[in-house]
Amino acid sequence: MNRRNAVFLSGLSIMGLSFTARQALAANFEITKTDAEWKAVLTPAQFATLRKEATEAPGTSPLLNEHRKGNFDCAGCDLPIFSSDAKFDSGTGWPSFFDHLPNAIGSQEDNSLFASRTEVHCRRCGGHLGHVFDDGPMPTGLRYCMNGVALKFVAG
Repeated sequence: MNRRNAVFLSGLSIMGLSFTARQALAANFEITKTDAEWKAVLTPAQFATLRKEATEAPGTSPLLNEHRKGNFDCAGCDLPIFSSDAKFDSGTGWPSFFDHLPNAIGSQEDNSLFASRTEVHCRRCGGHLGHVFDDGPMPTGLRYCMNGVALKFVAG
């Protein structure tokens, strides 16, 4: 086996382990649905992001310019995830927050794309929201970099 094949097979193994871990994790959520059931209630973009861990293009979310008071809820199950009080402009092109609401998220290590990151998901339905990084503002120093399509704004 040459080096190129070894790297390719290693990548497939990593993706397979990630998929297997995600399947096992799905059994622990309060809200579970089949792909067909999710597709019936989500837009294609929401389904790709929330259920298949896609990433929306930077700068495309209308939530980047949302500055009213309220909450940003999971687009899959309506669980409030972030308060507008924690939103900030990170300059990354994705809605960003320095903190989440209590008991709103779960996280797991994400080693896809040959990088180690922390994936953030809705604790109730397991929907993929984005990633968290340690380069955010105080008071937490965290930057929850979220896919806007995975969230919906509820004024309040």
